Amino acid sequence: MNKVLLIIQREYLTRVRKKSFIVMIFVVPMLILVMGFVIKLVAEDSDKLSTLETVNVIDKSGVFDHKFRNDKNIKFNYALTDLKSAKELLKNSEGISILYIPPDYLQKDSVQIFSKKKASLPLSDEIEKQMNEIAFSDNLLKHHIDPALLSSIKKTNISLNAIEISDKGDKSANIGQNMIIGIACAIFIYLSLFIYGGQVMRGVIEEKTNRIIEVVISSVKPFQLMLGKIIGVGLVGLTQFSAWIILSAMATKIAGHSFNTPGSGLFNALQVIQTIPFGFILGCFIFYFLSGYLLYAALFAAVGSAVDSETETQQFMFPITLPLLFTYILSVSVLFRAPDSPLAVWLSMIPFTAPVAMMVRIPFEPPVWQIAISMCLMIAAFLFTTYVASRIYRVGVLMYGKKASFKEMAKWFFYKE
Repeated sequence: MNKVLLIIQREYLTRVRKKSFIVMIFVVPMLILVMGFVIKLVAEDSDKLSTLETVNVIDKSGVFDHKFRNDKNIKFNYALTDLKSAKELLKNSEGISILYIPPDYLQKDSVQIFSKKKASLPLSDEIEKQMNEIAFSDNLLKHHIDPALLSSIKKTNISLNAIEISDKGDKSANIGQNMIIGIACAIFIYLSLFIYGGQVMRGVIEEKTNRIIEVVISSVKPFQLMLGKIIGVGLVGLTQFSAWIILSAMATKIAGHSFNTPGSGLFNALQVIQTIPFGFILGCFIFYFLSGYLLYAALFAAVGSAVDSETETQQFMFPITLPLLFTYILSVSVLFRAPDSPLAVWLSMIPFTAPVAMMVRIPFEPPVWQIAISMCLMIAAFLFTTYVASRIYRVGVLMYGKKASFKEMAKWFFYKE
């Protein structure tokens, strides 16, 4: 046990004493804070970034003549020339487009917009929106319906406040915030498993390539060395994440006092965020980070022991990381929309996908029994994976000059001590 602790201490201290580690602890929260303010400033000044575009309308239908609305980004002119002449003038013009509306404008792809460069998506969307509104109003008039009266009747502004009924009373469901937190946790877990698991693998390859491993193995058992490296690097990751969370929380609080006033959007968002159970979410995050890391790091260590260089790891890495990648893609596209669906439940139970899938579900408060089963399976999977990886590691770490395969690694597993 003392030898394992010494290995953990070495792996931990070697990494946390690096200047890059110390710098990144302070840089990442500052970058997040700066990025938030930059996005806020850019969003406020987004109108200044847009250039004025002129659209010359050639309306052969007569429905849209002088009915388009100008705004600060688009100006409509109504051309009386034919399309051919207008296109000739366009060759020597910048920032001008031609909107051609034929008599049969309802036919698919009949309405065309010409420009010297590709038309921007906001311009196309705005023209389509206005054309649909104008065509709709024209149809209403043909049927003797007053568009202004219909518009006044339709104008309503109903907002839905989601309330969750619990044993402790009614409380806001905070659907939007839960989605954001769930996706953010899934992304952090996904990245951390790759980053810190990769560090274990690279460390094993480096020691094996430099033949340091031969000296170390003479003093400690391969299992002790692998376990010490895994836990040591894991503690480094936990230290880094803890520092980021604390510093980010402090920076957010300072920013909230300095730049927010009651009634502003950011102030209201911070008030809502304070109602979210961060203690519970943080506890689950730490568990799934550690258990997921320990599970995947054991496999990464086995892969590192089986190869002589990092370029040889690709054939082994893809099958190992495929479940994680598959779950990550589903998490940011599907699972956060249906956190209690059968797919989400099963993915949050399977150990190789649970760290990402369950963190998407945690902000939505899944049943306690599902969380308990998921955690128990994660612990069991870690113990089993570590056992399998250690048997491969003990043989592979001393193998040189021979390209390993899954078949070869299976043989290593059954080798006797």
